[in-house]
Amino acid sequence: MSLRYLPFAALDLAAWDICVHEARPALPYAYAWWLHIVVGHWDAVVEVGPTGEYRSVLPLPYKHRPWGKELIQPVFTQQLGLLTTATSRYRDIDKYLLLISGQYTPGYQQLNVDNSLLSTASAYKLGQRVTYHLSLTPTFPNLLRAYDPSTQRRLRQNQARPTPLVVQAVTAFEPLISLFKQTKGPAAGLSARHYMRLRRLIEAAQQRGQALLYEVRAPEPDAELLAASLFIRERNSLIYLFAAASPHGRQLSAPTLLLSHVIAQHAGTPGLVLDFEGSVIPSIARFFANFGAQPVPYGTFTLTSRPWYLQWMR
Repeated sequence: MSLRYLPFAALDLAAWDICVHEARPALPYAYAWWLHIVVGHWDAVVEVGPTGEYRSVLPLPYKHRPWGKELIQPVFTQQLGLLTTATSRYRDIDKYLLLISGQYTPGYQQLNVDNSLLSTASAYKLGQRVTYHLSLTPTFPNLLRAYDPSTQRRLRQNQARPTPLVVQAVTAFEPLISLFKQTKGPAAGLSARHYMRLRRLIEAAQQRGQALLYEVRAPEPDAELLAASLFIRERNSLIYLFAAASPHGRQLSAPTLLLSHVIAQHAGTPGLVLDFEGSVIPSIARFFANFGAQPVPYGTFTLTSRPWYLQWMR
């Protein structure tokens, strides 16, 4: 067995997907179909077994720049990093990163919650982000008791309305994208090509039975879309990938109702974890914590080496 740096053209994508499916943690972002959509191509450091099977993979998505390959964190992809299977002998990500020395210009990568990056080499600037996890193993009454009092109150207020708002599972995703564009879109900085990738991502996840879409609408006859969300299911993970809410929907606590509905639907599932894809924005982080979710850190690294034509500088 050996670690190998492999450019995209040399990757065995069938072996890749088998490894990702067997690896920890369960990351939908690392499958070939996901990476094809969000970035198109990627290199990797791969642990190759004696029969050519992949026992661990470190995806390295990149963009071509005039000065070389720049490592990137693709859109709609919270975490990547090293994924290892039970047969892997190399679990130290630093050993993998040694093999990419000189291959890339400055770039940025987000690892996953199972990775520990210990490198002190000057080529890497280490960082940390936080996501929020909620175990869905307990029953819903137990999970509900762990909600923040204000969240519990909003749920009671909705039930006390003459016509309570109702969360519905849907298959159409254009209303969610349109609502996002109308509300968060200008600040999010997403371009038309990003929305096209999102559409392709949802369609591909729906074909695989992994996409869960939910809406909250105002009562008829208006039926205004108040909030909508996309979740991705991958083995023991349920990922809160994309969401939007109107100002009126936030006033009516529609995002709270939607998330609580999803928690109730999946509560009591042994080993299942809801990943809120936590935020660096304090108000959003508090919103996730209000459901009893716990902060879980994961690492980042920035490659700070200079392009080849600046190496002479001191």
